[in-house]
Amino acid sequence: MRYTGDIGLLPSDITPESAWRSRRRFIQGVALAPLALGVSGFAQGASGGSPAGPVLPAERNAEWPVIDAANSWQDITTYNNFYEFGSGKGDPADHAGHMRLDPWAVRIDGAVRHPMTLDIDALRQLAPLEERVYRLRCVEAWSMVVPWTGYALSHLLERVEPTEEARYVVFTTAVQEDVMPGVKRRILDWPYVEGLRIDEAMHPLTLLTFGVYGRELPAQNGAPVRIVVPWKYGFKSGKSLVRIHLQAARPVTSWMRAAPTEYGFFANVNPDVPHPRWSQATERRIGSGLFAPRVRTQKFNGYEKYVADLYQGMDLHRQF
Repeated sequence: MRYTGDIGLLPSDITPESAWRSRRRFIQGVALAPLALGVSGFAQGASGGSPAGPVLPAERNAEWPVIDAANSWQDITTYNNFYEFGSGKGDPADHAGHMRLDPWAVRIDGAVRHPMTLDIDALRQLAPLEERVYRLRCVEAWSMVVPWTGYALSHLLERVEPTEEARYVVFTTAVQEDVMPGVKRRILDWPYVEGLRIDEAMHPLTLLTFGVYGRELPAQNGAPVRIVVPWKYGFKSGKSLVRIHLQAARPVTSWMRAAPTEYGFFANVNPDVPHPRWSQATERRIGSGLFAPRVRTQKFNGYEKYVADLYQGMDLHRQF
């Protein structure tokens, strides 16, 4: 890619407190016990060959089908970009297990009529969860197919009621410097910040994501909540969110700040727009083997018919 007045919604507002507290105790007691957590209150880095962690039931949504079979749990949980834990693909699985995930809250504020701070249970219960199989394409020219669990971000944004000034949605991720080696090394300016135009954020493909392979997100995949924007390069899908802020001005995101000639705001998957140091015309499917033939990258990562109208009239070579 050639990048040339608070209304707080508590768990008890949705489900009786006794019910959601019992549910959390049950899930943690039954599902997490076999994982042998080393330190109470810390995440478990799931990197084995079989899905692990608390089950997150959801109905399959087949509205946007993907022909390719999903990658394995091993692929998905051991080959990651999560620079807070290091720049190596195996660093997140090695280090993210020490991330503290409980308690967790996400602030939704800015140009909204009803700002909220929600804990993770309340956030999960805002809309029915569904499983969606999405392609994930990263700027390093590799791809995966991942069965995510979540709901359209629009459900949350509609609840807070964006004002007329809300043109962009900004996502801020967690910083836990004592357990995040990449934060100590200052690979980027922290916290990690990403953003979408409001119409991109409201698109039904944009997923507020809580799970993968029917289980709660492992820490290295962005636990406990992340964004997945499947027609964009993977760095647009912020992990481990702590704030969602709506505003009038386009934000300067983390990679734009770090390398403005390489990373643009839109970051739509586009085989015709190369990165300054490599081509994006083809990709390698993770799990296919080092000697498997590369395949042609699909514009908008295969979702062109669903999202191309968002960019009518734009020069996607210049507005990358």
